[in-house]
Amino acid sequence: MSVINKPRRSARQRFWTYLKGHWELYAFLIPGLLVLALFKYAPMSKIVIAFKNYKPRRGIAGSKWVGWANFERIFAEPVVWKVFRNTLEINLMQIAICVPLPMFMAIMMNEINCMPLKKSVQTMVYLPHFFTWVVVYSIFFNLFGGMGMINNVIKAITGSPIQFFTKGGWFRFILVISSIWKGTGWSTIVYLAAISGIDAEIYEAAIIDGASKVKQTRYITIPSLIPTLALMLTVRMGSVISGGFDQVLAFYNPSVYDSADILGTYIYRQGIGQADFSFATAVGLFESVVGLMFVLLSNFFSKKLTGRNVW
Repeated sequence: MSVINKPRRSARQRFWTYLKGHWELYAFLIPGLLVLALFKYAPMSKIVIAFKNYKPRRGIAGSKWVGWANFERIFAEPVVWKVFRNTLEINLMQIAICVPLPMFMAIMMNEINCMPLKKSVQTMVYLPHFFTWVVVYSIFFNLFGGMGMINNVIKAITGSPIQFFTKGGWFRFILVISSIWKGTGWSTIVYLAAISGIDAEIYEAAIIDGASKVKQTRYITIPSLIPTLALMLTVRMGSVISGGFDQVLAFYNPSVYDSADILGTYIYRQGIGQADFSFATAVGLFESVVGLMFVLLSNFFSKKLTGRNVW
């Protein structure tokens, strides 16, 4: 009996065979990859502006090299460090609430047995995610503005309204609760998917042992969601420096610059408002490097504490 040895195909041949059989699925990636390349990778070629005294009329090639001068200016400008501190404080406040809160909301939503009610609740909490920050600002201004509904109630009780949009501390409060309202519902989708992946036999065994709903949640559901929580925290830490630009730009005004101006809005004003492109690019690059460091640290501690990491 003869055995015919078929030639073993190389990894490249296997890849192209697989791609040929699933090309329709990969075709859906093309629009996303094009957007990613156009708006994320292509701008990286302009990073060199951070090391030049860029003048639009001279172009990148004709502008004078200044080396690390723009980065030295970052460390010499007190306003940069004030903005950096504001960015950290605002984003860390939002992360501290907006990362764990969806987990508890998902646990509560999962306990709703009436499907029509459950679908209605899901729709109501998911819907704000699709509103732009300009729309969210309009809603919150009509609620918390000087003549807003909530301020009218406060004025009727205390005799004077609260200036939510012009006082630094109250303005940060508005930023946090608007982030909760807009983003928490959408984030519950991830946790609901994780809950659905928990083995039902574990709950059945707990019920047989007499565990109440509270104990099932405490000893089964929450521990099972910790890896997902760590993943969400790691991803969110990537935006602890760069996040919040759209929201703050839509909400803030000059009266709250001292407590609400963040790196993103500062770069916008320097680059677009004052045409200081080189310094704005240097601050943006500094922002990206610090953000990467936060992601790496978060990923490291996630591996140490939960045994899982993003990569």
